[in-house]
Amino acid sequence: MIDPQILRENPDSIRRSQEARGGSVEIVDEAIAADVARRAALTTFETLRAEQNAFGKKVGAATGDEKTKLLAEVADLAARVKDAQASANEADEAFEQIARRIENLVIDGVPSGGEESFVTLREVGTPVTFDFEPRDHLEIGQLLGAIDTERGAKVSGSRFYFLRGVGARLELALMNLALDKALSAGFIPLITPTLVRPQVMAGTGFLGEHSDEIYYLPADDLYLTGTSEVALAGYHADEILDVDAEPIRYAGWSTCYRREAGASGKDTRGIIRVHQFNKLEMFVYAHPEVAQAEHDKLVMWQEEMMQSLGLAYRVIDVAAGDLGSSAARKFDIEAWIPTQGAYRELTSTSNCTTYQARRLNTRFRTESGKTAPVATLNGTLATTRWIVAILETHQQADGSVRVPDALRPYLGGLEILVPQETRS
Repeated sequence: MIDPQILRENPDSIRRSQEARGGSVEIVDEAIAADVARRAALTTFETLRAEQNAFGKKVGAATGDEKTKLLAEVADLAARVKDAQASANEADEAFEQIARRIENLVIDGVPSGGEESFVTLREVGTPVTFDFEPRDHLEIGQLLGAIDTERGAKVSGSRFYFLRGVGARLELALMNLALDKALSAGFIPLITPTLVRPQVMAGTGFLGEHSDEIYYLPADDLYLTGTSEVALAGYHADEILDVDAEPIRYAGWSTCYRREAGASGKDTRGIIRVHQFNKLEMFVYAHPEVAQAEHDKLVMWQEEMMQSLGLAYRVIDVAAGDLGSSAARKFDIEAWIPTQGAYRELTSTSNCTTYQARRLNTRFRTESGKTAPVATLNGTLATTRWIVAILETHQQADGSVRVPDALRPYLGGLEILVPQETRS
């Protein structure tokens, strides 16, 4: 949720942010009016409660008929206080409902516009070329006996798959490489729940316009998470953290679920866009003053992973209209996919400033002794989709795949993935 103080003191900054996102600007005025009504209702309640307290002392000092008369007035005042409290609570809830519809304030410098308005910050590595007709990742995966989408569809429906043999080993190797990278950077590993309560899902900002992409279990009132970011954001809800000396960094390993409701007919071949996948997610609680510097570190660790796997990639500054509601800025890293002749997203990392923490009541103690929301950040360090880029980039003419040096220790020293029919 946005900072109410900014709403009161600099509403134009929120209007500009909403406009850059392509969101509602009118909602800002609605929130201002709701905030005025909320504060007025609270003032009325607090005034009546102070009057009630003072009146109580007067009753305590009275005797006889005077006290009997005052007691009758006490009952009337108590009823008025109760009504005023109910009105204040209603006004507070009305404000929160409106304020939660305002997306996070974008950071200065984020490009305006929609999905195609991103800015390329840098390109690293040279896209691979071949002296043979390259195969796509699914064909390679089938030759290796690594990916089985037919049986995935038979068992679970479209956009499901089996990773088998070297495919399963490759994913585990990738995840363990990422985990070691996270450990070396001081992250605490967590295997997270994949079912969360509505208040946690809402607190992270995922129950907005894309809520139709989330699996919901109505009998249990629980949501399946599309990223461990959700559980990690809820991990310290309603707590006061010490982030003065150093950010608190977690690496969450989980299976992720997405309905992909808005992606009908897109990337249906292979394992680029699927309903279930595994991911290692970095999640950080930081002092707001160091959030942007921490964001750059997350990108650095992601790039180191990309480079260790020999992937050509670019880093883009995502446009405001393509940001999730919680992100104030997001950088995507897109790897070159040879058979598509295009860069495709493999990682993203977002600075959510204090937006999620304010919703989830996760705070730190300031120098004055008061509490304030921490900043939260997240970023992918490895996910199933990376297999697509690895197979296509390192394929050879005979259908085999050269294993990147960084992955070989996690595959028992295996250097080449060999098609099934050529194995001795």
